[in-house]
Amino acid sequence: MQKAEMKSDLKTKPRKASVTKYLEGIKDPERWSDCQVLLHMMEKATRSKGVMWGSSMIGFGDYRYKYASGREGDWFLVGFANRAQGLTLYLTGYMYGFEKYKKFLDKLGPHTHGRGCLYIKRLSDINQKVLESFIKKTLVDIKKRA
Repeated sequence: MQKAEMKSDLKTKPRKASVTKYLEGIKDPERWSDCQVLLHMMEKATRSKGVMWGSSMIGFGDYRYKYASGREGDWFLVGFANRAQGLTLYLTGYMYGFEKYKKFLDKLGPHTHGRGCLYIKRLSDINQKVLESFIKKTLVDIKKRA
């Protein structure tokens, strides 16, 4: 396989769509408020503005990844999406293994997680200080990999 063929062809890419308009479309007042808190928390942690990725994800910062297979692409450092079941947080540093983040997960409150994603219903359900520390730790870890 040619090197050019090994590059990632992600369907989800940054768009010029308005983050503000996306957030204005959230009808549930508590969910809207949660998204505003996440927006500010992630902007502060990354020192970058949110950018729409696809139609429903807000990403902050940028990260160039390359797997051992040669596959590579661009993604954001952290991000979130408002989903029907709750909030999905995308933590790029976390996708390299959640074992070292166990102390954060144990103190966070009710959540589920997958590879690189953290799922919560409402911010009021969790410890937001722990979440903020968790986000900062994943940023430190991902920058070490760069």
